[in-house]
Amino acid sequence: MRDIDERGMRSVMDEAIKRASAGTAGIHVSFDMDGMDPDYAPGVGTPSPGGLSYREAHLAMEMLADTGKVVSAEFVETNPILDDRNGTAVLGVELVCSLLGKKIL
Repeated sequence: MRDIDERGMRSVMDEAIKRASAGTAGIHVSFDMDGMDPDYAPGVGTPSPGGLSYREAHLAMEMLADTGKVVSAEFVETNPILDDRNGTAVLGVELVCSLLGKKIL
């Protein structure tokens, strides 16, 4: 989070995409919903106050989609028992949509 705070999500994702796609046939995305701020994702086992915002997470997924190199993905650590009106699960689906190319704006 410090890198994101200091450099911004775009810069951090540019670097991550370069590293993940160097010499590979594709990128696997593993997204832990615990990394989201609980204001956006309350239904997780280990909340991270100050974690990713809604916009930061969507930007990351949109940037990955733009590469055309994502070959697989998993979105993990959602706990429906702790969720508030299924909001975390809905956010997870929205993030998958962004990863598959849907733009939020």
